[in-house]
Amino acid sequence: MSELTVAARYAKSIIDLSQEQNALEEVNNDMAFFLRTLKANTQLIAVLSNPIISHLKKLAILTDLFEGKMNKISIAFFKLMINKGRGEVLYTTAHEFVNQYDTLKHITQATVVSATPLSEANKAKILAEVKAAAGGEVVLEAKVDPTLIGGFVLTVGDRQVDTSIANNLKKLKKNFAQGTV
Repeated sequence: MSELTVAARYAKSIIDLSQEQNALEEVNNDMAFFLRTLKANTQLIAVLSNPIISHLKKLAILTDLFEGKMNKISIAFFKLMINKGRGEVLYTTAHEFVNQYDTLKHITQATVVSATPLSEANKAKILAEVKAAAGGEVVLEAKVDPTLIGGFVLTVGDRQVDTSIANNLKKLKKNFAQGTV
């Protein structure tokens, strides 16, 4: 069974449990905090994934880092995963939890990458367009990539709109190489 399938099943279980315990929002915040922590410290991902490191050591690390800062459901979930030897899927499970939470709450994640920082007016316009198309709440993340030269790349779910000058130049170069211009 693939890691994503396993993670999706565990994420669904923790969502169901947190809904039963009326702690869904708090557990979602815990999972987002956990993901931010792991992204900031990639060594922690390596430790959790390493089968040579004992379960007790992994539990001690997670307890030291998160006990008292997270809901008891989240802590119990981490302990269960480590004790079952599933430390390597903790990151993917937390990520999948956030994805399933967003689906449950009709939240769409969107990312816009532009050559220069977008003005608030441009962000608002893009956000309004995505909201109209998605039909729900949208969380827009704006990033800057000077290599785009101009324009932007908008990613919403599995769809992408690329209006960047760099992409247009690449297409033009390809057309010249094929002799179709």
